[in-house]
Amino acid sequence: MRISELDYELPEELIAQAPVEPRDASRLLIVRRATKTLEDAVFSDLPSLLCADDLVVLNSTRVRAARLSVTRATGGAAEVLLLEPKGEVWQALVRPARKLKPGARLAGNGLEVEIVEVGEAGEAIVRLHAEGSIDAAIEQAGVMPLPPYIRASVDDAERYQTVYSRTIGSAAAPTAGLHFTPALLERVRATCEVVEVDLHVGLDTFRPVTVDSLEQHEMHSEFYSVDPAVRSAISTAVAEGRRVVAIGTTTTRVLETIADPTMPNSGRTSILLQPGVSFRTVGALVTNFHLPRSTLLALVMGLAGESLIRDAYAHAVNTRYRFYSFGDAMVIL
Repeated sequence: MRISELDYELPEELIAQAPVEPRDASRLLIVRRATKTLEDAVFSDLPSLLCADDLVVLNSTRVRAARLSVTRATGGAAEVLLLEPKGEVWQALVRPARKLKPGARLAGNGLEVEIVEVGEAGEAIVRLHAEGSIDAAIEQAGVMPLPPYIRASVDDAERYQTVYSRTIGSAAAPTAGLHFTPALLERVRATCEVVEVDLHVGLDTFRPVTVDSLEQHEMHSEFYSVDPAVRSAISTAVAEGRRVVAIGTTTTRVLETIADPTMPNSGRTSILLQPGVSFRTVGALVTNFHLPRSTLLALVMGLAGESLIRDAYAHAVNTRYRFYSFGDAMVIL
């Protein structure tokens, strides 16, 4: 698939800068594949779209306070975005990359960051130093890593966490889940079975696709984990012909990874889902609206079809849906 096929025009004012209140008051675009029709709804309507024998799957990952504002030895400012621990070091993104050399030490609010390796695009390996617990020092020094298109800060950091988040490890939120309130989640649980998996969102969320076709794009791997009992419940649902409803593209990536019986219950996945790839587990998907030229947009096109998703995005733009992390959602049925 060519990257140009993943492009669309989006007025800047439709990029949501803050979440709506309450969470489930966001809009929901219903995309029906069987009839190729679109319907406007509200996210709180979601339980009415579910069936009693559906299996709903959530990603319970929790976002780390991973964005660090630090100071270089010269006194200049720098920023470090922690992505994932790799043994005694961390994978990170740093800036200004050209001014940071291996061996440089950056200080910020009780945490010292040592540059081990750095590339021209800012991809880096860093080592952290602190008195006491590194995890506690990160929480003290770091702030929530909001995407760069969100210009304002968020007063309540929990607003960039799902209400069911529990396993810390992500560098970004699984944003489809941000629309759930505790009450709405209970309504879903009252309607059908709900289970959880984990996928810790990592580098590919922050990397644009820079090649001409997706086949040339190198997907970075991300850590996932599935409880054996949950995996069994998913396999049973598929075998019985029940619909598996994924809440988010991250959940989808886990489900389609473990559809391969040779994959372990926990490990790393670099699966790339796009038009032409068969979805073996996911029968419906709740997702936000994604950036142009992104692997996530390719994923939803792979599930619903390129033409229908282009129509859905055009409708969303024309009817002033809010886009991206704090924006509105769609459900593909």
